[in-house]
This record gives sequence, structure tokens and C-alpha cells, in this order.
Amino acid sequence: MRRLLVVLALVSGNVFGQAFPSKPLRIVVPFPAGGTTDIVARLVGQRMSETMGQPVLIENRGGAGGTIGADAVAKAAPDGYTMLMHNVTFPMASVAAAIANRATYNIESDFAGISIAVFVPLVITAHPGVPAKDLRELVNYLQKEKDVRYNYGSTGPGSFMHVMGEILARDARIEMTHVPLKGAAPLKQELIAGRLQVGGDQLSSSLADIKAGKLKALATNASRRIPELPEVPTVRELGFPAMEADGWNGLFAPAKTPREVIERLQKETAAAVRHPETARRLVEIGAQPVGSSPSEQDAILKRQVEQFRPIIREMRIEN
Repeated sequence: MRRLLVVLALVSGNVFGQAFPSKPLRIVVPFPAGGTTDIVARLVGQRMSETMGQPVLIENRGGAGGTIGADAVAKAAPDGYTMLMHNVTFPMASVAAAIANRATYNIESDFAGISIAVFVPLVITAHPGVPAKDLRELVNYLQKEKDVRYNYGSTGPGSFMHVMGEILARDARIEMTHVPLKGAAPLKQELIAGRLQVGGDQLSSSLADIKAGKLKALATNASRRIPELPEVPTVRELGFPAMEADGWNGLFAPAKTPREVIERLQKETAAAVRHPETARRLVEIGAQPVGSSPSEQDAILKRQVEQFRPIIREMRIEN
């Protein structure tokens, strides 16, 4: 009888509760292809598909500072099959949308962190023709040349560079025109073409072009100088401490996703970014493989929401 019960339990488990994953998974990237977030998602997704035995599809849903893609994940079934790969823009754009009463999700309750995949330093960049070697010289130039009006680009309303540009304008008392784009790739293209003078994003999106002389790095938002560009000063060194921010890319699932599924996805993410070949490719583009715990991903999101909410509210930055 005992043996029969065990057999029945195993059969019912196979019939009514399939092992995870039993079908393809999806990572939503809320920006166009070609930027850091997209690159990291594809590298992680490729390794996860190999180890989990199911395809991991990458879906680019750009627009509105990344909030369109985030909304799609917030409303997806909490079963682990739909994930969001986002970055430091996530807390900023989401807070800006909430303050403007346009939020379609609650960043503090609609998502469950899976893992910080990588840390990536943030950099402020410029077209090579801009007559300044760093951010302080740019400010001095714009303060002196009152008739000059620069355009600065961002990856969308309420995004990292939108917030940084408004902080810089406030603290340095200069004027620049904000030009929102749909992601890092089009932002970089506009900068290189000279239709924008100033921009900024994660280092991985622009490192090769900085080294090739197609872009100029004016400052890093990191708390210390970055090894890939040791000659580039931090924003704090240049007198703009309010612009300091940690850069990261991480995975999220919809809230209420089962804990055991979150834990499985975290282990797969950590294994993916620490795989020797994947880690090598990440380091080459200026990203530091991490593979953190879910609680660490939740913590950095909460900390940056609290860091930037007062600034976004004070400056009335809207998504």
C-alpha cells in the first residue's frame, strides 16, 4: 500500500505539476537592440538556454524610458517564464512616471528581484568636437558662452541621463535642451553624428567608441575612477556629487512569482555571468559579472528609488 501511494504521488506530480521550465522563457529588454542592457540579456539568455534545456527569447520593447517593457512584465503571469532585464534607469523613470500620475505599475510592489547580473560604470560622454576635456570644462564653457545652446540626449524621459542632465543644469546654472531617444544605441548614433553634443549611458555602450576617438568621456558617475578609463575623473571630483550613481543590469520577475522559481532563476543567472567565456566577454565591454542574490537586487532598486525620488520631485522631471 505504501509503495502504491508513492507511485500515485509521482504520477500525479508529473501530470498536474510540470518541472520548471517546461516551455520557452522570455527576457524583456525595455530598450532597442544594441545597448548594454540588450547585450547582457543576450549573453545571459544564451547560457540559460543551454543549462535549462529551453529556449530563452529576447524581446526588445523600447520606449518611454523603459517603462513600456517594464509594464509588460509587471502584468505578465507570475510563473517565471517572463523576466525583465533593466538598469539604473528603472528606478528613475518609474519614479518620474509615478510623480506625474502616469505610472501603469508600482515599482515598489509589482516586481521581484532575481539577480544583479553585472555592475557597469556610468559615463557622461560628448561629441569629440565639444571644446572641453571633462565635465567641469564643459560647464565653464557653457557658462561663458551664453549664446551657445547644447543638446543632450538620453535613453528616454525620466531615464538616467535625463535626470543627470537636469541635475547638472540646476547645480551648474546652465541651459541645455533635452532630446529623448528610445535607447543607448540610437543615443550613441546621434552623438557620433554630431546632432547631439552631450549624452551618457553605461560604459559598455560606448567604451569601444571612446577608445576609438568617436566619443569623448567627460566624467564617470561611479564613486571612484574606473580601470578602463583611469584618466576620466568622477563627477564628485569635478564638484557634482549629486550626479553620483551606481550602474547595474539586473533581472526581475513579476511579483508573486514562487520563491523556488526565483531561486532557480538566480542560480542560472549567476552561473551564466560567471561562465568563463561569458565573463570574458562581459569584462571586455567594461561590465563586472556579479550574479547577486535576489535580496541584493531588491536592495539596490529600493536604495536608488529613495535616492532619486526627492530630486525628481523637486525638479519636476516627468516621464
